[in-house]
Amino acid sequence: MEESPHAPVAAEAGAGAGAEAAGDSYIIRPLDLADLSKGFFDLLAQLSPSPPLSEEAFRARFAELAALGADHLVLVAEEAATGRLAAAGAMLVERKFIRRCGLVGHLEDVVVDAAARGRGLGERLVRRLVEHARGRGCYKVILNCTTELKGFYAKCGFEEKNVQMGLYF
Repeated sequence: MEESPHAPVAAEAGAGAGAEAAGDSYIIRPLDLADLSKGFFDLLAQLSPSPPLSEEAFRARFAELAALGADHLVLVAEEAATGRLAAAGAMLVERKFIRRCGLVGHLEDVVVDAAARGRGLGERLVRRLVEHARGRGCYKVILNCTTELKGFYAKCGFEEKNVQMGLYF
C-alpha cells in the first residue's frame, strides 16, 4: 500500500484534526490510508468482532468518510517507537432541525489496545474528539457504552442520561 497524505478535508476539520503528541510515546492524529497496514483492523477487532476489509474496500470507505469533511473525524493514536496503532475513535456530527438547526456529536468506536490500556491514552483521545465537536459548534456529545465503561466516560466528563435501546439487523 502506498503512503498517502491525510484526506484533504482532514486538515480543514478544525481543533480535532491536527496531529498531537499524547505524552511522550503516542501521536494522536487523523486516520490515514497507510493505517490499514499499521494494525487498524486488529485494533477495531478488540472493540467488536469483524472480519478485516480488503484494501480496496478500506480505500473506498476512507474516501466516503473524507467526503463528509469535518462532520466525520476518525482519530488514531500511533505509538511513536513502533508505528503501530494503539487507539482509535470517531466523532460523527449530526445536523438537526431542533435547537435551531443545531449539531450533535456522536462519539463512536473508541478502542484502546489491550496492551496500552491504563495509561490515559483513551482519555486523551476522547478529549480530542470532544474538542473537535465543540469546535464544530455541537451543543452536546452523546455515546453508548457498556456498564463497565461508565466510569471511564464519567472521568472524561460524561454523565449518564436516558436509556439506550437498539434494533439490530
